[in-house]
Amino acid sequence: MSNKFARYPYVVGMKLELRKKHPCGGRIWTVLRIGADARLKCDTCGHQVSMPRRALEKATKDVLADTGGNE
Repeated sequence: MSNKFARYPYVVGMKLELRKKHPCGGRIWTVLRIGADARLKCDTCGHQVSMPRRALEKATKDVLADTGGNE
């Protein structure tokens, strides 16, 4: 039975496209840390931001590359 409250399995190193642009114009972010909070780095300018995991799940538009973690 699937759990409708399951969290998306983000891993360090993933490339994400977020719904809103960063002020530098970039939409692509790399996951640096994941837990209750997430730390992301803008691939365009290198700026780092922290946000709650729930906010990240709402802001994520697409997962571009799942290059991190244990594969």
